[in-house]
Formats: sequence, C-alpha cells, structure tokens
Amino acid sequence: MPPTTEPSRRRRAQTPAFLRPLQPGRDPGTALKAELTSYARAHGASVIGFAPVSRWAEAGEVPPAYRPDAIWPRARTVVTFGAPMLLPLVDSTPSIHHQELYDTVNRLLDDLAYRLSVWLLDRGHGAVNLTRDGYGSLEALLRERFAAFSHVMAGKYAGLGTVGVAHTLVTPEYGPRVRLASIFTDVELPGDPVREDDVCNGCNVCVRLCPGGALAAREDGLLADLDKDACTRHHIVLRDEKRWPCGVCIKVCPVGRDRAVFGGLKTKDYLNERAALAADPADPRFAGLVHLRRHGSLGDRLA
Repeated sequence: MPPTTEPSRRRRAQTPAFLRPLQPGRDPGTALKAELTSYARAHGASVIGFAPVSRWAEAGEVPPAYRPDAIWPRARTVVTFGAPMLLPLVDSTPSIHHQELYDTVNRLLDDLAYRLSVWLLDRGHGAVNLTRDGYGSLEALLRERFAAFSHVMAGKYAGLGTVGVAHTLVTPEYGPRVRLASIFTDVELPGDPVREDDVCNGCNVCVRLCPGGALAAREDGLLADLDKDACTRHHIVLRDEKRWPCGVCIKVCPVGRDRAVFGGLKTKDYLNERAALAADPADPRFAGLVHLRRHGSLGDRLA
C-alpha cells in the first residue's frame, strides 16, 4: 500500500461531504438531498421528506394562495421534517407535562427549520423556514381558522404519511404523534414517493373521544367533519388551566410503531378511562397519568 493512501483516506473522511468532489455520474441534487437529510437527522429530525412544489397544483387539494410558490414564488422544493411526541407523556394529556413536551418539540423544530435554511443558504441556495404552527394566539386562530401553510399537507406530499380521520398526518413510525415543520428552497431536489395507502385505519376512536365534540364521522370518506371553532374553544379552556394543547385525538390513535416500543394503554382503556376514573380515581391502569395531571396545572386532575 502506498504510504500516502491511509492519510489521504483520513483527510477525505474528515472533509464534509458537500465539499468533496461528486462521485462520477452522481446527480448533484441527489447528493445535496442526502447531505441535507443527514444534517437534519443529526440535529433532531426523526422523519424527513421532500416534495416538488408542483405536487400542490397537481393534487388540487390546497387553495392556490396556500401553496408554496404562492407564498414564495422562488420555491421549487418543500422539505418537511418532524420529531415525535413521546407516547407516555401524550397519554397524560391534559397536563403540564404534555404541554412542556409540546413546547420542547416545537422549539426544536423551529430551530431546525432555521438551521436547515441557513445550511442551504451557505451553499448558494435560497431557503426560508416556516414556523410549525403559524398563529399568535388561540383567539387569532378563532379569527382566521387556517395557518398560512399546512405542514400536514406538505408531509403528505413528501411521503411521510397520510391524512387521517382527525385531519392529522398519520405516520407509520409514530401515528399522529409527530410535530412537523417545513422549509422552502429554490433548488430542485428529488421528491420522495407519495404514499398510496392510507396509514390511518379509520377506527374513529378519535371521533368518539374528542372532548370538544369537534369531530363527526362521515360515511362518504375517511376524514371526519372538523369543527375548528369547537376545537379551538376547548383549547382556550385548557390554556387557561395551564395544560394545553388537548391532544386526545393524538394519544388514542392505535397506529404507529412507537406503541410497540412503549406498550401501555390499549384502545379499550382509552374508551373506558373517564368512566373508570370516575368510579375509582385510584384505578391502577391510570395511576401514573393521574399523578402527572395532579401537579402543575389548575384543571381537573382526572381528565
């Protein structure tokens, strides 16, 4: 072996991949996508997907004003990424512990969206970050029922999952227990395939247990009718009790490989939770959840 081979190999390994020469025949967009994906995962993204902006017009589901290229005309690719909400804490909702988890994941996503945008900018590509929620207060949400951009639809077009009964993105990894953010970039990156099968199983447990009565099942389609005002007004009550958001539709969904990891409550437990605690506040199935609800908020410790 020539004496320079091993040091050269070490230098190459220490050089960031985006500064290395492309392998012969490798598409620059594919290489950039791989590097961006690696960076995103290293900084907190558990899922990430890429969608050409053209998919919004092709699908025709999102009104024109809410499409990426209407918001930023230079947009060519939307990168959507997410981080999970941990099931045992989601099960405690409504509680301050669920609220703090929600805030923690949101901070991570906003930080990562900015980091990814700057990462692309430093490599000569325009990119802008979109916040994970996009409303300043629940009262503002009552006034205007839509955010400027839907990360749920972006996740669908990026192949991360499909839209379920409760209008959430349902993923194979975490069911709907994943928060999302997106960036727009002016570079064309290869898109990921859109899922053709529904990840949501249509069980409608989320409809049955919605505490705000905001969901109504439909016979002519998977998605329930959603009363956004009822949902928001229920959240206002929980916010004032220092234990929002609600998240019941998120916690009771049986879909997601995270359930196999965490175990815990089953669908029958969720369906029986309120009645069981009313009959016996010390019911051992829910003792840990009652403990979390009892501390740190102004609401009912049982539900």
